[in-house]
Amino acid sequence: MEVTKELPATDDEGYLIDPADWSEQLAEVLAQQESIALTEPHWDAIRFMREFYQEHQVIPDVRFVVRHLAARFGAASRNMMFELFPYGYVKQACRIAGMRRPRGWSTG
Repeated sequence: MEVTKELPATDDEGYLIDPADWSEQLAEVLAQQESIALTEPHWDAIRFMREFYQEHQVIPDVRFVVRHLAARFGAASRNMMFELFPYGYVKQACRIAGMRRPRGWSTG
């Protein structure tokens, strides 16, 4: 029998209140809620986002993640972001990576 651990505190939209509460296991749960099966390219984007956040204490703009993916997977990565996270960077990638909801961002 699997023991279910209580999820960390989130805001009304499901974003973590404290990004330090994030773990890769939690990312799996959050991705499942979004009907996303995390693949290596997903993890590559998520880990980049986490490292960027740790270093700069700000959520990386989507263009930085796209550049990172382009360096790793080639020029087709611009569309890759939307293939990986079809409902958008803010709605899915930021949420799964354990970021707070970015303020003032109206695009995905």
